[in-house]
Amino acid sequence: MGFVEAVSACFSKYATFSGRARRSEYWWFALFQALVNIAVYGIGQEAGGGLLGNLIELALVLPALAVAVRRLHDIDRSGWWLLIGIIPVIGWIMLLIWACTQGTLGPNRFGPDPLGPRYGMPG
Repeated sequence: MGFVEAVSACFSKYATFSGRARRSEYWWFALFQALVNIAVYGIGQEAGGGLLGNLIELALVLPALAVAVRRLHDIDRSGWWLLIGIIPVIGWIMLLIWACTQGTLGPNRFGPDPLGPRYGMPG
């Protein structure tokens, strides 16, 4: 999954918390969000206001949460595990490790494998 495909998938599933998201979808959207924040910060510094940044961040928070939950679903964890991020450092490290972890092979309780049937796996 490429950059444009991942970002469009996240926006098409704007508030969809069910299903699974592959690693590429999650990380490409994270990159998109970082680039938007950098651009808005630069524009905000020049314009002297943060209203645009606040509106854009508000627009991106829901798809970012949704793709994070779907990413946790891909490793067969409940989306409620996002709350572990409340714990400073340890929680953030756990979420980073889980975001980098390969998804479960084949279907799990949250849906079919987003990569489709893999070699040697039942379809």
